[in-house]
Amino acid sequence: MTQMLGGCRALRGLFAAVMAVVLVGLAGRDCSAFYLPGMAPVSFCSKDTEVRYKTAGNSLDSQCKSQIEMYVNRLDTVESIIPYDYDRFDFCQVPKTEDVRPVENLGQVVFGERIDASPYNFTFSKNEDCVKVCEKTYDPKVKEQEEKLTFLQKAIMLNYQQHWIIDNMPVTWCYTVEGDQKYCSPGFPVGCYVDKQGIRKDACVIDTNYDQKDTYYLFNHINFTIMYHRMSENEDLARIVSIKVEPHSINHKKTGGKCLTSVSENPVSAPMAIPAEIKEPISISYTYKVEYELNTKIRWASRWDYILESMPHSSIQWFSTINSLVIVGFLLLIVGRILHHNVYTGEDSVKKAGSERARDFRWKLLHGDIFRPPRGCMLLSALLGSGTQIVLVAFITLVLASVGLLSPARRGALMTCIIMLFVCLGLPAGYISTRMYKAFGGEKWKTNLLLTGLLVPSIIVAIVLILNVLMWTWQSSAVIPTSTLLTLLAMWFGIQLPLVYIGGFIAFIRKPIEFPVPTNLTQRRIPRQPCIKHPVLAAVVSGGLPFSCIFIQLFFILNSIWMHQFFYGFGFTLCTAAVMVVVCSLITILFCFLHLQSENYHWWWRSFLSSGFTAVYVLIYCVYYFVSKLTIQGTASTVLYFGYTSIMVLLFFLFTGTIGFFSCFWFLLKIYSSLDPSQLELNSDVEDEKDMPQETMNVGVVKEEEKEEDIANEAASNQEDGENPPPIIEVGKDNADTVQQDVSVVGGNSEGELTPQI
Repeated sequence: MTQMLGGCRALRGLFAAVMAVVLVGLAGRDCSAFYLPGMAPVSFCSKDTEVRYKTAGNSLDSQCKSQIEMYVNRLDTVESIIPYDYDRFDFCQVPKTEDVRPVENLGQVVFGERIDASPYNFTFSKNEDCVKVCEKTYDPKVKEQEEKLTFLQKAIMLNYQQHWIIDNMPVTWCYTVEGDQKYCSPGFPVGCYVDKQGIRKDACVIDTNYDQKDTYYLFNHINFTIMYHRMSENEDLARIVSIKVEPHSINHKKTGGKCLTSVSENPVSAPMAIPAEIKEPISISYTYKVEYELNTKIRWASRWDYILESMPHSSIQWFSTINSLVIVGFLLLIVGRILHHNVYTGEDSVKKAGSERARDFRWKLLHGDIFRPPRGCMLLSALLGSGTQIVLVAFITLVLASVGLLSPARRGALMTCIIMLFVCLGLPAGYISTRMYKAFGGEKWKTNLLLTGLLVPSIIVAIVLILNVLMWTWQSSAVIPTSTLLTLLAMWFGIQLPLVYIGGFIAFIRKPIEFPVPTNLTQRRIPRQPCIKHPVLAAVVSGGLPFSCIFIQLFFILNSIWMHQFFYGFGFTLCTAAVMVVVCSLITILFCFLHLQSENYHWWWRSFLSSGFTAVYVLIYCVYYFVSKLTIQGTASTVLYFGYTSIMVLLFFLFTGTIGFFSCFWFLLKIYSSLDPSQLELNSDVEDEKDMPQETMNVGVVKEEEKEEDIANEAASNQEDGENPPPIIEVGKDNADTVQQDVSVVGGNSEGELTPQI
């Protein structure tokens, strides 16, 4: 009865987990679309209104601004992973008389964002036409100027994108793509290039005037369109809801200093063309035009929607979620069938089924070895502790992002949250690591905690430092400053590592985990395993199913990282992660039980590695993405890509490996705790000597013929001594249920065969 109740509890737990995933999936649409603003709204007004409020001493003067400030961010491209500061290019810049750069958080610095002030400043509701910002001259005879122009040509060749910010909103460039869909990019190119064959690349396709071979066209004129809506409670105040730009290339000398962009205004082609070989000095003027439009449909709280709606539609993500739920249902049926057929069936049905049915209960023969400590238990404990830390960081971050606390408006908030959570969650990492290490019988728990706190962070820091040196040689803006590195190291050794020891101490003073069955002193021999149950084959299959649930979501995540797109589907990601956890658990439990049926009790490392093999699929997909989707050029960018990918794969390996291990651990605790002490030995009527291998008789299991022979020998010995012979009891007959036999293991020979004492 206890066995059946344990089975019901296990099945209810699996069913509840799947139902929770289904509910999260049904709520995924709301989660993915909801976000909280990243900053307090700023109200703008005309210059006259601002002066009037200040003169009257109105309390709204602090909320009403007439000056619109624009900031510039780093420049990046999909053809190279190396970003550069705005100052690295010879664009128009603000005089460095004072530090006007806004304060950046930890996540922005780690991500390589470098926000700085720009010379582009506007007055609200004041339309301006052809405003000159600055002029640059390049003489090929002056080495410094020639190097600046060459670097600018390189940026145009690699299609580097400028990222400007107004009112904490990205300045977007909207254009039509395939299928007449409007796509709004959070940046616009520096220029475009026409190669030696006359093929127009990238943005050069937007204008037929860009037709000279082996020529660079610089976008030196920008048309701004700033949309706003009036506040209902005060018509004098307004809030910006979108900023769109149109980049143009204009040779102001040929147009007489005018900013002629359309064909009607500029019938003669006069773009700012820079030849590949410069023989004469070139003068470049940077200008802009700004217009204001009233928009009554878009509200301030939903002003990001026009950017997010231009991203890939969520229908594909819904398809991925439904596909994952189908996989979960399929695995749940398989595991449920196995549990019902092989684990939680009553002993009466086993007796009636005979030897063929007994094969389904070989897992019971391993009760004396199933919880035998594995080799490398300290390393396994450290990896489980770090894996638990990563699992908690991932799910807490996804929950916070799903409710909008980590929206795109909060720049750098996502990376800051991940770093702070990883540091603060050293406590559960140390607790789990020590808890498992103590269960394995380890005694060097302090060394185990040191390994837990240093192993995984050391690998990540080593990779980051190597990549940081490579970035430094290329003078990239992605270089993490020394002060930030020291801050991260201080957080590691000053906060995270002590928390690991505190968690380990809490686990040390607690009682160790009590396994439901004792472990034999003599190790059981494992029979030869069939090829179909080879660990590599099991890892390939068990890692493939979880990856099939996440590869679509992984595509969007990689796009957001390497294609510089906004990622907003945190609700879908949370749902996908929950489904992946269920799939990892079910598939690991399935293969773990299949190995037990082959009388192989080495499940500790196998459950961790087979589930963690999903990371290998992630690595293969990242290689495929690099080859087929990206156009990255250069050895440095390739090294950077695979360097950052290795960190992601390592964290994913620990994530899935930890999930698989604890799922299998929970499963084994459940099924072996449901066994009665009398069920730890197979009855002779369900044993068949011809069908069962010799190794299955090694742990407290005595064949019926051996028992009868021992009883007969003992009876003959007693007759010689003049004693009354004990009654001979036939084991396995109908009267076996009324006779209790005390069988205990007292020893064994060199072959691992144990001697019974009756």
